[in-house]
Amino acid sequence: MNDFSHIDGSGEVRMVDVGAKPLSRRRAVAAGKLRCAPETAARLRDLPKGDALATAQLAGIMAGKRTSELIPLCHPLPLSHLEVRLTIVEDGVLIESVAETTAQTGVEMEALVAAAIAGLTVYDMAKAVDKAMVLEEVRLLEKTKEPL
Repeated sequence: MNDFSHIDGSGEVRMVDVGAKPLSRRRAVAAGKLRCAPETAARLRDLPKGDALATAQLAGIMAGKRTSELIPLCHPLPLSHLEVRLTIVEDGVLIESVAETTAQTGVEMEALVAAAIAGLTVYDMAKAVDKAMVLEEVRLLEKTKEPL
């Protein structure tokens, strides 16, 4: 028996048919961390508003909205909410994203893509000052579904 959602019984890839599923309110929270040198974190913290973190926040939101274009078998979803928060800590930047929709399938991929792209955006902006940065621990923290 095959347990992969996007592979059928004969091993072929497929888009999951969610047509018969009822609409429900869905929410997913994802997180990640861009680990960097304390000096890099301090430099990021000292940037003015409209800085690398604001750009990364916007990049994460934009990417989350386009998840179905990036992940081949994801359904396009009408997102009702997508939020990305970045917090500078001693050794890096913590990233958290929240995606919500009312649909027939979940929004975990949208939350994960938003967190990953936000982290990669900070990486891109800081790579000239810190060659040892690592984007790590991108993971799903929470996934909920409530009937309408």
